[in-house]
Amino acid sequence: MEYGWKIIVGTMVGFLGSAFGNVGGVGGGGIFVPMLTLIIGFDAKSAIAISKCMITGGATATVFYNLRQRHPTLDLPVIDYDLALLFQPMLMLGISIGVSFNVIFPDWMLTTLLIIFFTGISVKSFFKGVDTWKQETLIVKEARKNSQIDDIGSPEDAAHYIQTGDPVKDNTNQSRKKVSVIENIHWNELGLLFAVWIMILALEIGKNYTTTCSGVYWVINLLQVPIAVGMSSYQAMRLYKGQRIIGSKGDQQTNWRVLQLILFCACGILAGTIAGLLGLGGGFILAPLFLGIGIPPQVASATSILAMAFSASMAVVEYYLLKRFPISYALYFVAVATAAALVGQHLVRKVIAILGRASVIIFILTLTLCVSAVLLGGVGVANMIKRIENKEYMGFGNLCTYKVQK
Repeated sequence: MEYGWKIIVGTMVGFLGSAFGNVGGVGGGGIFVPMLTLIIGFDAKSAIAISKCMITGGATATVFYNLRQRHPTLDLPVIDYDLALLFQPMLMLGISIGVSFNVIFPDWMLTTLLIIFFTGISVKSFFKGVDTWKQETLIVKEARKNSQIDDIGSPEDAAHYIQTGDPVKDNTNQSRKKVSVIENIHWNELGLLFAVWIMILALEIGKNYTTTCSGVYWVINLLQVPIAVGMSSYQAMRLYKGQRIIGSKGDQQTNWRVLQLILFCACGILAGTIAGLLGLGGGFILAPLFLGIGIPPQVASATSILAMAFSASMAVVEYYLLKRFPISYALYFVAVATAAALVGQHLVRKVIAILGRASVIIFILTLTLCVSAVLLGGVGVANMIKRIENKEYMGFGNLCTYKVQK
């Protein structure tokens, strides 16, 4: 690994991408891939592989940071494990599908879908942020009007009032319960998440030692379906029957309908497919989706990152076995992404505590989506133009004849 201006610039871009990406719950892959190709000079496949390493490093650091954090307004963990268990299995199944589609779909189609997708969710996230900001502003005005906020001593207490409308009481019996990290983790749900991760990872590793499109290859691929669908269906059934709830919604908790749960599972597959196609984190869909169903921004970000940590780490193991990336560069940028994620989480919580506005997270998410759209779309269009000038084949590929370039 050679240090120079490219590494310095790449480090700064990677640091900002990881800090903003992990705060927004999307990981930052939409910034990592263009940085690694345009600045560092990696080919597209190596850039995607290193991007997955960076996403894994940043997401893992963020998860460990969030393990001790509590819900902003309720006496619950900031990570909604039940929500993660509903989406994560389907997310991992979608990644397997996306990797295959990456070989089949032509670049021009991927670039077009990318621009449309990012434009849509960026606009939706922006308006969600504006709406949340207006609601927070009304609460601030009400607090000032009633002069209740003058009796709140610390910025954290002010933030609590602005976000909940309830002033913090002096009575210690009404203070929020403090729990240890061990008590803050829902071990049953986390164990199920790890079980799905291990089973699908084992199948993905086994698939690499088979002949593409052989009978064994398709059997291994299809075995992922009952694992992922079975686990998500199990969780969906518990939610439908009321045995489990999405506790982070608080008073907004709804009675889940069958079609609604099926749609959520389908969104998990879609998020994973896009992640596999473009080397991104599935959080680019999960984080906006969680916000859309009424999950608080802090919880949406933390839960999205947890699901993404599992999916991205699975891809890293696969890419390592395929020798897709240089270890030295990967370790360096993972360290950058990990440090940036921790710094970003710490700073944004301070900002929220001072301003009392969780909508800051939504605007950070929107900014990350917009920057990713411009960078990935620009790189895609440039590559498309280059292939047209060279008169290269731009049609659909054949999965069965594709050879991995090691």
